[in-house]
Amino acid sequence: MSNLSETVKLAQALIQRPSVTPEDAGCQTLINERLAKLDFNVEELFFVDTLNTWARKGNHGPHFCFAGHTDVVPTGDVNAWHYPPFAGTIADGMLHGRGAADMKGALAAMVVATERFVQKHPNHHGSISFLITSDEEGPFVNGTTKVVDLLETRNEKIDMCLVGEPSSRAQLGDVVKNGRRGSLTGHLTIIGKQGHVAYPHLAKNPIHIAAPVLHELASTVWDQGNDYFPATSFQISNIHGGTGAGNVIPGTLDVQFNFRFSTESSADSLQQRVIDILNSFGLQYKLHWTLNGLPFLTEPGELLDATLKAIKAVTGIDSSPETSGGTSDGRFIAQTGCKVIELGPINATIHQVDECVSIADLDALTDIYEHILTELLA
Repeated sequence: MSNLSETVKLAQALIQRPSVTPEDAGCQTLINERLAKLDFNVEELFFVDTLNTWARKGNHGPHFCFAGHTDVVPTGDVNAWHYPPFAGTIADGMLHGRGAADMKGALAAMVVATERFVQKHPNHHGSISFLITSDEEGPFVNGTTKVVDLLETRNEKIDMCLVGEPSSRAQLGDVVKNGRRGSLTGHLTIIGKQGHVAYPHLAKNPIHIAAPVLHELASTVWDQGNDYFPATSFQISNIHGGTGAGNVIPGTLDVQFNFRFSTESSADSLQQRVIDILNSFGLQYKLHWTLNGLPFLTEPGELLDATLKAIKAVTGIDSSPETSGGTSDGRFIAQTGCKVIELGPINATIHQVDECVSIADLDALTDIYEHILTELLA
């Protein structure tokens, strides 16, 4: 299919490399070879089990960065797919395969957009960089966060960053993520006393003890949100108690819960409020926390304005900035003071069987990315 665009051909080649997290499977090598031809200084950074790329062209500001990941989630049952998940099959105007939308299609669009921009504007001002990891879908400890830490030690600052996460909902560009909520997970063990169900006076059932506490936590209003963020949410994600036997009162109950929190709350304030509620019930418990990411926000300004303008020019639609959804590696980059947005393909099939992306959308996304570079650096 020689009439395919450069973006689609590159996306197809990336999909054909089975880079299940934290494996990269040669994806970054393919990208880095193309960036090197554009005179990018390419650094391959390997931390523990994760390959990362930091590639930069230019050493002056403004400094614009494309950020993304080559790793993908597992396929699940390959027999459930209509097309092999790592074949990169094109059918009915769609590119099929694991990572097509999340986010090898966007990576391909970034590379090709940069190639076009540099060819048209060889003397552009500022700097362009690529920060690519292979552990975004995994534990996210040896990827973007480690590269950001390294850049901080070198006092190498990114001013503006576009993350290629699949942000679009119904049509390409209808949603731009200009921030994300924070994520805080609590791991709670409520301690009772094991015993026989026929002698409850000799035991202390932690499930019974927990019921009013969990109701209190679930019904608490943590904040009202603000103009950019919805109210902070609390959700119980896992709960387990019991030995498996029908005649035994369990000795402990394990509960896992998660906050998706706005800038109206902090991780510290949420932790303290949970502790206050637990203590008010006189419980014996153990509690530890995992902070998955802090909230960030990019308010209207040069980066967001250029992005909205580019979407309008290419698609004709007025995009809507939002902070909904899960976390992304943008949270690590934003903590350095960098302005961060997320813009990528339609997210309807991500992490699903038969993940796919429109080849027309990939070409349009390339145009949008090129337009953004032109607005900011030409």
